[in-house]
Amino acid sequence: MTGEPYLVVIDMQNVFGDPESDWFTPGFAAAARTIERMLPSFAGRVICSRFVAPEHPEGAWKPYYEQWPFALVPADDPLYDLVAAVDAPGRVVVTETTFGKWGEALRAALGGCTEVVLVGVSTDCCVLSTALPAADAGVHVRVVADGCAGLSEADHQRALDAMALYAPLIEITDSQTVLAGIR
Repeated sequence: MTGEPYLVVIDMQNVFGDPESDWFTPGFAAAARTIERMLPSFAGRVICSRFVAPEHPEGAWKPYYEQWPFALVPADDPLYDLVAAVDAPGRVVVTETTFGKWGEALRAALGGCTEVVLVGVSTDCCVLSTALPAADAGVHVRVVADGCAGLSEADHQRALDAMALYAPLIEITDSQTVLAGIR
């Protein structure tokens, strides 16, 4: 592994944290509290991601946004802002129009590091869609179960179980274990 691990915070945004949003993720607040506790231990090694709608959806994204028209707003709309618990001046933010955040921008932000700790929402969508291609790229991925939330507890657990099948490339862990290994 190259260097100390980075904490990659997936999509902790208003659109998923606001109970009035059509995309509200139950368990968001609990995951945010866990992430907030973890942030100081990763000082200088935190990357946040943001999901935003494409300006002009194409292919299968067209009917997707027909189903969710409220989300078809510009990337700088407050709907897509990071929540205060994870936002910080100077923090690296990777913005993508895809569920998975693994790509050139995240790879570059890692600066050659081959170990990440994933937290965020939703476990059964964007976390899963980021973990699998990162592991395929040779990155050791630790998914912090109590730092993630799914659309339901059952969906959260199913996603964790699916990712656990990729061991040892993907490891399912908890915040206490990760923090104990850093301090």
